[in-house]
Amino acid sequence: MYKDSTSIIEKGTRFEGNLTFSGVMRISGEFYGNIYSTDTLVINEEAYVEGTIEANSVIISGLVKGEIKASSRVEMKGPAKFTGKVRTPSLIVEEGVIFHGETQVEYDDEIP
Repeated sequence: MYKDSTSIIEKGTRFEGNLTFSGVMRISGEFYGNIYSTDTLVINEEAYVEGTIEANSVIISGLVKGEIKASSRVEMKGPAKFTGKVRTPSLIVEEGVIFHGETQVEYDDEIP
């Protein structure tokens, strides 16, 4: 659990729609829709998220289907399962993660 969480969707909770937040958002329940933030999203092991995510950082341990665009980084920790597309300058996929999708590494500066 992340002590700095400012918002939580707990296990047993289902949310559908658009979500905007600041600070650290932690999801342990079900989420269907679009998430927008300039901060950090943490998707816990028991969570299911389906939709589009745009955030600074995204940390995944649960099940995610959809598209992620992170301006800083995406970190997938076991036993995460991901299906979809990831666009970020930094992608970390730990051993034990199931990744089925497409990645696009984006940089602010062009590499010579």
